[in-house]
Amino acid sequence: MSRKRLTQIFPALIPLRQKQRRLCCLARMALDHRRYASALSPRQLPVTVYQQTMPLRNPDTGFDMVYQENKVYNLRLAARQLQGLLIRPGETFSFCWAVRSAQRRAPYRDGLSVVNGRLTTAPGGGLCQMTNLLFWLFLHSPLTLVERSGHREKDFPDLGSQPAGVDATFSEGWLDLKVRNDTRQTFQLELAFGEDSITGALRADQPDGVAYQVCNRGLTYRRDQGGIYQEVDVVQRRLSRVTGELLEERLLYHNRCRIGYPLPAGTVVQVSFEGRPAPRGMAAMRRREG
Repeated sequence: MSRKRLTQIFPALIPLRQKQRRLCCLARMALDHRRYASALSPRQLPVTVYQQTMPLRNPDTGFDMVYQENKVYNLRLAARQLQGLLIRPGETFSFCWAVRSAQRRAPYRDGLSVVNGRLTTAPGGGLCQMTNLLFWLFLHSPLTLVERSGHREKDFPDLGSQPAGVDATFSEGWLDLKVRNDTRQTFQLELAFGEDSITGALRADQPDGVAYQVCNRGLTYRRDQGGIYQEVDVVQRRLSRVTGELLEERLLYHNRCRIGYPLPAGTVVQVSFEGRPAPRGMAAMRRREG
């Protein structure tokens, strides 16, 4: 039995611990000799590298919709610090660094967040939708991934239609989304809100002749240790914009996530044997959910 953290025994200490972690994280970044993207420009760069629109509200969380409205409010606060942000050659984008002043004029509202491994509500909840969107944009560019953490557990289905395993969770002081610009291009973030959607775009000062595709390989669902886990490889393909020729295909990472909501009827779930090899003749055992 694992020992409980102090904040699990005394939840009132959570805000103090979060503040401590945030200050330590920002201090480390201030001293790590990286150049973090921070310049905002009202001038729109001419080339659209990639653009994506996502719905803002998720009705399938099991929580009151007021927390979805609070999430939208939080996203708008963060977007003020991201709109027009330039990622110049040699610079690193950090979500934590970029939005560090988002609450300067008004505090975040309570949205859905995972605290001590449990889905609950907390100030700033819902910002993972912004990091998910930004991560999806970055995957369609030559930017180099430095830091990304996927959700260990999902309690409700994702918004949008991205491939499985393409997400980037954020926890200020603990988990960040970082990419580095190793190219000669300058990139720029652009965000726009509609009534029911958010549109993100990654722009550049010059074209590079390469298009990107992101897809899954080997998507499986597996029953293991009393839960159902989604496992999948996330693959990036580089294509010529002129000819469509495949230039490169590479595995970005393997994603494993516990699924905490009912899967669609007919989803195949492989039977696990709690980490032990399956008995001979039973390796292909499966059952269908629903």
